[in-house]
Amino acid sequence: MTLSTAESCTGGTIASMITSVPGCSDYFLGSVVSYCNEVKRQVLGVSKDDLDKYGAVSRPVVEQMALGVKNLMQTDCAVATSGIAGPGGGTAQKPVGTVWIAAVAGDRIVSKCFHFGNERSGNIRCSAETALLMLYELLHSGS
Repeated sequence: MTLSTAESCTGGTIASMITSVPGCSDYFLGSVVSYCNEVKRQVLGVSKDDLDKYGAVSRPVVEQMALGVKNLMQTDCAVATSGIAGPGGGTAQKPVGTVWIAAVAGDRIVSKCFHFGNERSGNIRCSAETALLMLYELLHSGS
């Protein structure tokens, strides 16, 4: 199976984790670091209406990011992250540490919101590890 990633708050950390493993070129095709909404829209095909209505840190956006990179790279699986790593950028509704993660395998997709904490590097690392764990669980769920 092949894999691609769409990363916002993780800034390429997931791709770096994957490419640190020898032999990853057999399955990892690439990544889009879509830190700004224009890249989410223009490269990954995220709906402008959903970005305006829900914000970049939301279920609809992260699911579209995952599906967008899967289609763009023509992979079997993909993961996507969008969140507020901190220390700034948080709001009362979406405080620092809020991260939406989506994983897609074939026609199955899962997404979930997490609240990791206030420390930037910890939020990035937890987001990256959780994204890969979500994909692992999706692939082994048999659903």
